[in-house]
Order: sequence, then C-alpha cells, then structure tokens
Amino acid sequence: MNISKQILIKTITQTSATEGENSIRLLLCQLAIIHVPLSLPLFIIDDLRALRTGPACCASCPAKHSQTHLHDCTFFCAGPCTSAEMSDARKEHDIETPHGVLHVTMRGVPKGNRPVILTYHDIGLNHKSCFNTLFNYEDMQEITQHFAVVHVDAPGQQEGAPPFPSGYRYPTMDELAEMLPSVLTQLNVNSMIGIGVGAGAYVLTRFALNNPTLVEGLVLINVDPCAEGWIDWAASKLTGWTSNLVDIIMAHHFSTDELTDNQELIQTYRLHVAQDINQDNLALFCGSYQYRRDLGIERPVVGLNEDTVNTLICPALLVVGDTSPAVEAVVECNSRLNPTKTTLLKMADCGGLPQVVQPGKLAEAFKYFVQGMGYSNLKKAMYRPGRSLSHSLEVHVVSSLLSAACGHRRFE
Repeated sequence: MNISKQILIKTITQTSATEGENSIRLLLCQLAIIHVPLSLPLFIIDDLRALRTGPACCASCPAKHSQTHLHDCTFFCAGPCTSAEMSDARKEHDIETPHGVLHVTMRGVPKGNRPVILTYHDIGLNHKSCFNTLFNYEDMQEITQHFAVVHVDAPGQQEGAPPFPSGYRYPTMDELAEMLPSVLTQLNVNSMIGIGVGAGAYVLTRFALNNPTLVEGLVLINVDPCAEGWIDWAASKLTGWTSNLVDIIMAHHFSTDELTDNQELIQTYRLHVAQDINQDNLALFCGSYQYRRDLGIERPVVGLNEDTVNTLICPALLVVGDTSPAVEAVVECNSRLNPTKTTLLKMADCGGLPQVVQPGKLAEAFKYFVQGMGYSNLKKAMYRPGRSLSHSLEVHVVSSLLSAACGHRRFE
C-alpha cells in the first residue's frame, strides 16, 4: 500500500508540529509504510520505518496505538512491552544540580549492581538527534536489554527548551561535568558506562577524571582533549558561505567533502540545527565548548608516574570516522592515554557522525567493549548465528576491545 505526499503535507499543515509528527507515525504504523519522505530528519525516518513492527510489538500494551503511545514506542521500545515495562520505558527528569537544572531521559531501570549507559550529545544536537539511530539499531537494542540507559541533554538543548533569561551565565565545560554526580545520585545509580560525542565526549572525560570510581568505561566519539578554539578554524573552511552559527556547527560535524557531496545528510542536519534547537541556547553551549580547558591528560609511564599522572583509569574506546574533522584531535587523545586500556577505532568510509552513518559497526564495537569489561553472561544473549567475528570490525580491533577492558570489572 502507498501513501501520497499530499496526505503527509496536509497532515503536517493542519496540525501542530507535535500533533503532525504523531499523526504521520499513526498513518505509517497502520499502513506498514516502508517509504517515507526523504526530507524528514534521518533520526525521525529511522523511527518511522521501525513502526512497521509497532502493532505486533505493542499488542499487549493497554494503551494500544494511541498517538502518545506510538511516540514512546517508536523511540524507546525494543520488544514486546507489558504495562509495567511501558511505565519504565521512558521517564523524563529535570534534575537540580549545583550549576542549574539538567533535563534527563531514562530508559529502563538500573539492573542490580550493573552500571547504566549514560550518553551526552555534541553541540547542535540533542540526545535524540545524536543517538536515536544508534540506539534504535537492532544489535544495540539487544545490548540495552541488559542495561538501563540515561540520556543527558545539555542545559537548554532539549526539545522545546525555553530560552534562558537575559544575563544567564551558561555553565563552563568543567561545570557541566560537575552536574553529573547529581544525576547519578537522583537516579540511584552507582556507576556508568559513558557514550559521548564531541562536546559530550569532553564532558564525560572530565567527569571520569574527577570521579574515577563512578565510571566503568567510556566510548568517546570525536573527542578533542585540547583547549584550542575551533571557531576560526571552522569559519576558514566555509569559503563562500556566511559564517553564521549554523554554518559553523555544520563544519564542526562534517568534513569538507561531506559538506559538498552528501547533500541529503547535510540538509537534514542543517534544518535540525536551525529549526529544532533554540539558537540563543545553542550559542551559549557553543561558547562554553569554544573556551574549554585542555583536559591535561598524559600517557602514564610504567614504573615512573603511573600512580600520579592525570589520565583515565577506566577502559576507553575512541571512535572517529576516517574523513571526520576530528581525526587529528582523536589521534592526539589516543596518544595521551594508557595504551593498555585504550582502543582507537577509525571507521573507514565514514565522516563526522559515525553513530548515525555506521550504527551497526559502532554497536558491534560496543558489544565487544562491554564483554571485555566482564559482562560475560551477555555473550550468549548478544550472539547472532551466521555472523562472524569480523563481520564489520577487524579482528585486531575486537581483540583490543576485549583486552583493554578485561580485568577492570568483575565477571558476571
């Protein structure tokens, strides 16, 4: 069955943005539509396509297929849900911290003494646009059945965030890291495995340096440990462009080749940055990231300074696309960390958003990373017949992931 673009346009124009989105979701769910308009953001398209299994997935839920329920299931359900599971599927919190309020979305509940997976997004994004493609991927959903997930939105970056009052001082990057202990305390979480992108990777690294006992592992995508500002560098790439905030954000995320060759992806995220994120709030977040301090991490030397040097003590997986603007920064970060606890994954044929462009490869890397931390009882649950060890990762990378994290955590 097919659906015309006119119906979609009419649905959008006759309702509010939220109602329009939910109406489209309802139509696509009922008609099992595979094709969706390419003009919709990728992180919405992925969710709409996932709705093909929505009715069967959620048949047991008492809410059935109301629009609100469809919205929750699209983003957060990974399998058949009961009413109890639906109540835990998605909980939003506004958490008071020493440096202001953080908007946090929690999926699932902490499982025993296991850590939660905590995410932190990059500038110009929020937790949905940064991580939905990855967390909606089948392999990643298999992993998250065993862990609660906490998505942190930087202050003022969440959907529908109101503008800050005049004169508001945005937290520094160090202060953003200092807000996270309050999140863990409020949610009764003892430890975390962090996944951060860009600015979010910086925040999680700073948090791990300050609170090493609370962090069991880090996946750092496009991390830059240095203090150099990127505004001038980004603007210099934009020959012939107007160097406004949106342009600079795009140059931060995408390589020059991507900006010219991948028009569909660029237009999708350009519209998201320009229309879905409060521009004044975004400018404050960008300013905080621009004036960040150097993380001051150093590679330990065995027998010399391994007990005193400022470095990560948890296992770390550094990820970057081979054409990403962040390649040099990530390689620099890798050179500063303990090589026995660090793995560098440079993804081939990938630009600045590996979690969006190659979610399967990243999910597989994360699987081996978590297994290496000692969660051995996940192996059977996450094994899929017919998939070889090197399906998408080089064997030496898998070996490094398993060995870098091995011994850091008890085996369960």
